[in-house]
Amino acid sequence: MIAADPTAWWVWPTVLFLVTTALGIVTVVGGLGGGTIFVPLVSGFFPFHLDFVRAAGLMVALSGALSAGPELLKKNLADLRLALPVALVTSASAIVGARVGLALPTRPLQVALGGIVIAIMLVMLFSRRADFPWVSTPDRLSCALGIAGVYHEASLGRLVEWRVHRTWAGLGLFVLIGLMAGMFGIGAGWANVPVLNLVMGAPLKVAAGTSVFLLATTDTAAAWVYLHEGAVLPMIVVPSVMGMMIGARIGVGILAVARPRSIRVIVVSVLLFAGVRLLLKGLGVWN
Repeated sequence: MIAADPTAWWVWPTVLFLVTTALGIVTVVGGLGGGTIFVPLVSGFFPFHLDFVRAAGLMVALSGALSAGPELLKKNLADLRLALPVALVTSASAIVGARVGLALPTRPLQVALGGIVIAIMLVMLFSRRADFPWVSTPDRLSCALGIAGVYHEASLGRLVEWRVHRTWAGLGLFVLIGLMAGMFGIGAGWANVPVLNLVMGAPLKVAAGTSVFLLATTDTAAAWVYLHEGAVLPMIVVPSVMGMMIGARIGVGILAVARPRSIRVIVVSVLLFAGVRLLLKGLGVWN
């Protein structure tokens, strides 16, 4: 249920629209998916129950992915051959994760989510990122699936060819990513990018673009579980989805020209703030 609040009913939907428009721009550029930042921020600072927020987070991430997906494919910043096998394993595990998440009590889930968000921030802050990884020998699975491509890198003014390796290891990690995405309703972009980039060897922009495209399948699977359980509240979902779709279209244009090293600063700062807020709220220190 929504907590009692003296604020006029239209204020929170309006604020949600403005916030998610900004999140749509930031998260597409970072390849995160809107739910990664949406759930910690809204559950920490808005008077909504966590179940409704997690359901809305999946719908937000899904809408951003659907809005940005066609443009990413057109610019070769997302690759279907790379996305489809990953989408298969993450979608199946996301359904299981969503079932587990709805069965857990709220406060322990807030503490766990706060800890995970802070861990995500630390991974993004300290991980070694390769803008253009060199894959000397692709593995047999990636060759069989034809996972390779080329895109235009505006910052270099030339075409960049790429291919991947360690495909089996990547698919194994995406099983765990799908479980957490469904359980916490935060999408999976925060983990998609490091796995696609650092483990499998996709260029950073291709990893970010494919990550956004992947959310369209992963979050659809988990969102159906929340919808079936009655956790999708229109007053939260509608303004959030509208804002995310507008912001995501703007973010695609920025992603095409942004320097790869400059797309993480704002996201890391917001994740730190939201993660600490959510952790303290779950512990009863900051309500």
